[in-house]
Amino acid sequence: MPINEMLAIGMFVLFILLIFTGFPIAWVLGGIALAFTGLAMLSDMYLDTFIAMDWGYFSLSVERIWGTMSSWVLVAIPMFVFMGQMLDRSGIAEKLMLNVSRLFGRLNGGIAIAVVIIGLLLAASTGIVGASVALLTLLAVPVMLKRDYNPDLAVGTVCAVGTLGILMPPSIMLVMMADQLAMSVGDLFMGAVFPSALLGVAFVIYIVVRGWFQPSAAPAGDDAEPVTFGVVFDAFKSILPPAMLILAVLGSIFAGLATPTEASGVGAFGATLLALSNRRLSLSVLKDVCRETSQTTAFIFALLVGATAFSLVLRGLGGDGMIEELLSSLPFGPAGIVICILLITFLLGFVLDWIEITLIMLPLVAPVVQSLGFDLVWFTVLFAVCLQTSFLTPPVGFSLFYCKGVAPPSITVGTLYRGVLPFILLQASVLTLIFLWPELVTWLPDQAYTGH
Repeated sequence: MPINEMLAIGMFVLFILLIFTGFPIAWVLGGIALAFTGLAMLSDMYLDTFIAMDWGYFSLSVERIWGTMSSWVLVAIPMFVFMGQMLDRSGIAEKLMLNVSRLFGRLNGGIAIAVVIIGLLLAASTGIVGASVALLTLLAVPVMLKRDYNPDLAVGTVCAVGTLGILMPPSIMLVMMADQLAMSVGDLFMGAVFPSALLGVAFVIYIVVRGWFQPSAAPAGDDAEPVTFGVVFDAFKSILPPAMLILAVLGSIFAGLATPTEASGVGAFGATLLALSNRRLSLSVLKDVCRETSQTTAFIFALLVGATAFSLVLRGLGGDGMIEELLSSLPFGPAGIVICILLITFLLGFVLDWIEITLIMLPLVAPVVQSLGFDLVWFTVLFAVCLQTSFLTPPVGFSLFYCKGVAPPSITVGTLYRGVLPFILLQASVLTLIFLWPELVTWLPDQAYTGH
């Protein structure tokens, strides 16, 4: 085996090993990149190899990192984070929970259905999983437990619905994927609309079916008030503000009136207005939102820098060629290769965060999939749906940690694992539907181009 391939394999192995040390992933990625650049240079100097990595490679890394950090597309990330953090403090979710649960309170599983509806609205207006899961846990889990809901169903619903924020536009993950693959953010946003909605529908169907066949798991509220015009009108008034914000952000993108970066600024301003109109905006709130936005953005961009350096060195060692050759040699046919990639992605989600998988694996496998004749928007959305499950799969299921951190003491880790299992299966079912019917992803972008 050539020395460069041995070094490329060594990079992957060392990265996996160092993950479990608890050291920050951004520094692990950057440190491995520097170390293996040095090893390649020493190999050229003393072993007469021809890897062709010298001091100029360090300057190339700096240029590549500068190009990443100066990307106009990535400016949308801090704006969308700000929008989500501001909405988290605007009081919108509390009003939604109160009025939408009144609307469905007489149904078996009615509160859980309300959680799905609220989660969909939060996902389309915040895009931040941690904020959505923590907020829904605080608002909904104590109410469901008080109504004698099965604890597994209560926490499973909250965790699963909260993860929709990472997929449903405006999604930070889709912005990063578009940047990594030099794709249109608008195409990915449009491609993810139906899969996101399909997941929400699947969750509602599961809750309704379980409430029908197992009423004790999701009982109707005996003290729930009847559904009157006033109850419906209050629910409509609660839904209207986030719906208008979603329309302003996504509508301006889909109509071609604004780029995703410009629309992110509109979203941040709109969220601030909603907090102001709800009398939740103050100087201390603004400081907290700005501080948390800065921290989240710094975390994401530190990972971007480390992953950019890692990917550049890996390519210099021929790692991308190795992966392409390995995937192309699989005896499964084009569809089988895509399934294999998705399976590997799903398994990596047990131990890696979505950011590392997006920054390292996606740029390596996407060219292979495109060379097989598949639509890249379809595959990227498939990849995103698959990554969404990483928020629910142990041991690195971040939604489980977010929920456990604010849930009542009676909620154990075992309860969380049992609760999310049906929803992981639902996500896998939706992933299968998207794989079998690519039109679920490609139809909306195609309509935007054809104008029909």
